[in-house]
Amino acid sequence: MAKAFRIGGASGFWGDAALATPQLLAAGGLDFIVYDYLAEITMAILARARAKDPAAGYASDFVSGAMAPNLAAIAAQGVRIISNAGGVNPGACAEALRAEIARQGLSLKVAVIEGDDLAGQADEIAAKAPVEMFSGAPFPPKDRIASINAYLGAFPIAAALDRGADIVITGRCVDSAVTLGACIHHFGWTARDLDQLAGGSLAGHILECGPQATGGNYTDWRDVVEGLAEIGYPIAEVNADGSFDVVKPAGTGGLVSRGTVGEQMLYEIGDPQAYILPDVICDFSGVTLEQSGPDRVHVAGAKGLGVPGEYKTCLTHGDGYRAGHIFTFYGLEAEEKAQAFADAALTRTRAQLKRMNAPDFTDVSVELIGAESQFGQMRQSPPAREVAAKIAVRHVDARAVGLFMKEATGLGLATPPGLSGFAGTRPRPSPVLALFSYLTPKDQVKVTLKDEAGVVDVPSAGAQAPTPAPRPALPIKPTANAVVEVPLLRLAYGRSGDKGDIANIGILARHPDFMPWIWAALDEDHLARVFGHFTKGRIERFYLPGSASMNILLHGALGGGGTSSLRNDPQAKGYAQLLLAAPVPVDAALLEASDANE
Repeated sequence: MAKAFRIGGASGFWGDAALATPQLLAAGGLDFIVYDYLAEITMAILARARAKDPAAGYASDFVSGAMAPNLAAIAAQGVRIISNAGGVNPGACAEALRAEIARQGLSLKVAVIEGDDLAGQADEIAAKAPVEMFSGAPFPPKDRIASINAYLGAFPIAAALDRGADIVITGRCVDSAVTLGACIHHFGWTARDLDQLAGGSLAGHILECGPQATGGNYTDWRDVVEGLAEIGYPIAEVNADGSFDVVKPAGTGGLVSRGTVGEQMLYEIGDPQAYILPDVICDFSGVTLEQSGPDRVHVAGAKGLGVPGEYKTCLTHGDGYRAGHIFTFYGLEAEEKAQAFADAALTRTRAQLKRMNAPDFTDVSVELIGAESQFGQMRQSPPAREVAAKIAVRHVDARAVGLFMKEATGLGLATPPGLSGFAGTRPRPSPVLALFSYLTPKDQVKVTLKDEAGVVDVPSAGAQAPTPAPRPALPIKPTANAVVEVPLLRLAYGRSGDKGDIANIGILARHPDFMPWIWAALDEDHLARVFGHFTKGRIERFYLPGSASMNILLHGALGGGGTSSLRNDPQAKGYAQLLLAAPVPVDAALLEASDANE
């Protein structure tokens, strides 16, 4: 049986810090370093870049920033690299990297995984007209399609490593696949090793957002704030059974704790008993998190339930135009002044649109940041004396969006007093690339591996019908002699994110005894009070007994999602903070005992 191996996560998004690669190389003892660059918004940006330049469409700073300065050390240490930096043009990314390797006189072998790009099948896909898998929306007009990408899995990556690749570049694969591919290669896991595949996928999920597992975006931020500038990037020490330990390089800032790792585990997983990936359907409800040493957490208990027969596929398409700006007001009655300004700007523009027989805006967003506009019914602030009025619009015609920006700016001398701001040029309309998700049967996607030895087809993991997993028994709130109300923050950690137009909020109890009280408090009525001003759809709750946590899904809560929303927080990154601020009841004696033990 192969021994455990060490894998570092050096990137969680396109634009992550350049210090990660040299930091992980300096730590030493790594077998792999993986990089995740892609999100739905990133794919939309890269698709737009490729439309302007056929040689673009990949994360160019992977080559220039992460690889070029570090290739000699990578070669000397024998660390193997896996990255989805290829975006919508992985072949171009690989060629750019090969040129840099040759320039430095090195002999590193680069493999590229292709096949996720389905744009060439647009006519055939449009003829089938699949509906959007979350909202049921109809297929968009074919002439507006910008990109179509299937989310590939890990077995092609493993095949590239098996053939001797030192660096593997992919297009759109699921974020965790860059880690799981290394696991499959190292341990020889097969498509039937479902529990191991689920464990390797969870390791990838912990690594895929870089320092979010080591103190970034952490609820107890004061515990890590002094070391944020030198925060350590995560390392997973993966075992043959799929369990793993999370650590970070010695001497770096940040923290590895049950809280930091647990928050990341819950991040954007949807139904924890149906976390569907191309290679395995995962059940994380029984996962345990053990603080096994300083800056070390042992993670075990992931289960694999089956293998899907389809790839999730994301299509981006043109859906009008948008623009917005932040106008700041300060002084007495700043909130009312800002709202009056926003109303006047919209009224003036709509009057002009009406005179031109043009349609109204398809969406409008006015948020007064500083006046607790994000808190809805839970707002507690007194009248604000300084606010930032974020005003944004969408329209089918770029000229209408430009007209709004012109008219809003033109109100500068007719506004209530207190308008200010660090101004540059007036924002211009930008095209909206909306997201449309659907499923593509695996046999309709041809995945290829290209390396120095040639091009080969790589079969995907075949479908295996999932074994139904019973839902865990829900926690029952015990009786108490006395109950107090405290902010949820006293009882739990929280982290939130998005999946399309669905907000995902993970809540991890600070102590398992708090979980029955948390579950009882965070019912649908409570969640509707906190998020009713955002949420337009149903609310779902899921319980994870292994980690004493829960996951919450708010459907239709993001104004269309990150690629098209006008919201100040289109990806729900701060939604957990809203929930943690809301008061919940708890047993007074239990809280007192917990405080005494801290």
